Amino acid sequence: MPDKAERKSVVATRRGDDGTTGLLFGRARVFKDDRRTEAFGAVDEAISALGLVRAELGLKAQFGTAPRALDRLPELILRLQRELFVVGAELATAPEAVHRQKPGETRVTAEMVAGLDAVLAESESSVELPREFVVPGETRLSAYLELARTTVRRAERRAVTLRRSEPIPNDQLVPYLNRLADLLWILARAAEQSESRAATPSRAQAGSGASSTDS
Repeated sequence: MPDKAERKSVVATRRGDDGTTGLLFGRARVFKDDRRTEAFGAVDEAISALGLVRAELGLKAQFGTAPRALDRLPELILRLQRELFVVGAELATAPEAVHRQKPGETRVTAEMVAGLDAVLAESESSVELPREFVVPGETRLSAYLELARTTVRRAERRAVTLRRSEPIPNDQLVPYLNRLADLLWILARAAEQSESRAATPSRAQAGSGASSTDS
């Protein structure tokens, strides 16, 4: 039997030990702190943050505490995670290799943005919107949604930074991230309200003590 120290990991290829990583299409290697790497890395984080949302929904379903108003949310969250893989793939493509991208698989499409618009409009129509900024954390599910939202916002900022230095030929990618962050904010409010909770306002109300959930 070979010694354990001699076994090689399939995952740990060691090619990144020099601080570089590979792209999906195009250039062989780029530095891990490259603007492009930062952009698709933030998208990867957003996918993981949405994983917390999906896991929490799974726990609620397991223990029979999932609000009926959120019945369709697990399916939507999985769809958003998969769409973010498309965003990440597009960002992980070097400019000279964009011709190798496939719409809806490795390039964001106008239909994907329109799909978010439709869900956003439907979700917003059933939610009572706060009148000011709110403090995340009223429920665990809404807090996870807010974490995902802010991570998507970071991915959006990184994509904008990249776009200012290198071409992003597709004009749908940044709008997709912008719209997704808006949707996650609405979904966080929907999560709170599905459990009969109101978002805590960012300013303490005059005459009250600390934060209050009354609105």
